[in-house]
Amino acid sequence: MNIEDILLPPREIKTEKWQLGNLISGEIKENGIVLIFCSDYRGLENGSAEILDFRKVRKELYQLSQLDFDLPLCDIGDLISGKSHQDTHYILQEVLSMCHYKNAIPVIVGGSSDLAFSLFSALNFHQKNINYTEISNIISLNNETNEISEKNFLSKILGSKTFTLKNYHHLGYQKHLNALDSVKLMKEVEFEVMRLAEMMNATERAEPYLRRADLVTLNCDAVESLGDGFSVNPQVNGLNKREICAYMKEIGLGENLKSVGIFNFNANSEDLLNHQLLAQMIWYLIEGINIQKSHPKERSYETFWVLIEEDQYAFKRDTFSDLWYFGEGEEIEKLLPCAKWEFEDAKRGYLNPRLLK
Repeated sequence: MNIEDILLPPREIKTEKWQLGNLISGEIKENGIVLIFCSDYRGLENGSAEILDFRKVRKELYQLSQLDFDLPLCDIGDLISGKSHQDTHYILQEVLSMCHYKNAIPVIVGGSSDLAFSLFSALNFHQKNINYTEISNIISLNNETNEISEKNFLSKILGSKTFTLKNYHHLGYQKHLNALDSVKLMKEVEFEVMRLAEMMNATERAEPYLRRADLVTLNCDAVESLGDGFSVNPQVNGLNKREICAYMKEIGLGENLKSVGIFNFNANSEDLLNHQLLAQMIWYLIEGINIQKSHPKERSYETFWVLIEEDQYAFKRDTFSDLWYFGEGEEIEKLLPCAKWEFEDAKRGYLNPRLLK
């Protein structure tokens, strides 16, 4: 498959030397970040695959500061939609594999949220036991049709016999938009779910679910809408513009991040602020990845023992990052990411039940 046949290169955008666009190339490089824009929204009810213009987003992104970023950054262009929605999934998986072979992190911008299935499938080909975190206002477990859509892609991921899922976390769901059975089922199978209310104002409670994620996807419907709609399904409630940028940085700071999807963005919005917000979200993601790559590989940890009744529990603090972990042992990879507030609660005699699962 020739890359020229499936991708339209972005049009040139003039930038100054200090701006991010001056760093962006059109070539996938080892250990870099690859931006891929997608126009296929056929996973939505009445969605289409008409070619969308992402130039406003690109212009806003390219003209932001490059700071001290030293990771190779590539904008590979716009993915040409297939004749069918299934074809787009296949083509996208091929492009994603090209990125994974070079240990680059693909960032898919646009398209309907069911494209998360392709991100998972492509990553599953290259590694096993995937940690997947989704930020979405909806938990949809519909599985009535074979055609992949935003209503059933999660069921297809969770129910696949060929996928190897280690953990799934769902962040930002809104109670008034979800069937009670979907939320109950998630909790019964011990997948962590977090409400929007728990994510507002600070990232501390949700950060442990992003720290070791291999794949993170964001449904823009989980973001509070501006003007004529930030997402294709605009919502009055959601993460605000500052909160979502903070979370994008946390996603980038993830220790194992290999793939990111930003779906359901309203590319046809006439409000420049929506394009500006998406550009800044991508910028904060890049900043987080850049910071994570600069972290030292060797770490030291402080251990704190907490006695609750007759049992004792170990918490560890990374002295460099100030991040916390729960559990005994020297292999930090086998310990559970947690937050300082969970340690403080334990000192008061309450141990978060999730830590004992």
